Amino acid sequence: MYTLFHHPFCPHSRFIRLVLGEYGLDLRLVEERVWERREAYLALNPAATTPTLIADGFPPVPGVGVIAEYIDEAHGLDAGDRRLMPTSMAERVEVRRLMSWFNDKFFEEASNPLVTERIYKRFMSEEDGGGAPNAEVLRAGKANVRYHLTYIGWLARTRNYLAGDRLSYADLAAAAHISAIDYLGDVPWSEDDAAKAWYARVKSRPSFRPLLSEWLAGVPASRTYVDLDF
Repeated sequence: MYTLFHHPFCPHSRFIRLVLGEYGLDLRLVEERVWERREAYLALNPAATTPTLIADGFPPVPGVGVIAEYIDEAHGLDAGDRRLMPTSMAERVEVRRLMSWFNDKFFEEASNPLVTERIYKRFMSEEDGGGAPNAEVLRAGKANVRYHLTYIGWLARTRNYLAGDRLSYADLAAAAHISAIDYLGDVPWSEDDAAKAWYARVKSRPSFRPLLSEWLAGVPASRTYVDLDF
């Protein structure tokens, strides 16, 4: 049994939940509002970011990249053909490159600004940076989604999955970030049919069901969020 300190709309947390779901691993979720900077959580992860994974007999595993590598080392070989990290060096490099693209670049330019402005700030005090969404930040984030979606579409048209022939960490990272902003209705699906078809394939997987069942009071999900055939 793993324990994951997370936030339901943190894209990095969603990525790790998808990975654990693909491997069928038992998971207990603990919601963490990192802006509150709880001392007990800072002792687990001094960076005050989500997610942080707790495994029996191990020190805390903090941060999305470290957790992803830990899960592959602990469970990848046992997964056989379902392993989410390829075995060849070249393929592993490509998966890691795309993981970094989505977990770092996409997060900084699109998913984090949109989630922070439209969700997190609703629960933050003024001292912590809460308040009304910043319209300029929202405009920039939505504009950035468009070029990332174009890149996803190009990858989907040239490969079976984003990093190659099989589902990998790259697909789950991209889908996790997309899912958080799709909830908000900020993904222009009409602009790229290949990206839309790829996402429909990924979000139809059983590992996605817990994410699609989560709703935020006062912020209704977009029409496309739970529609598997959108």
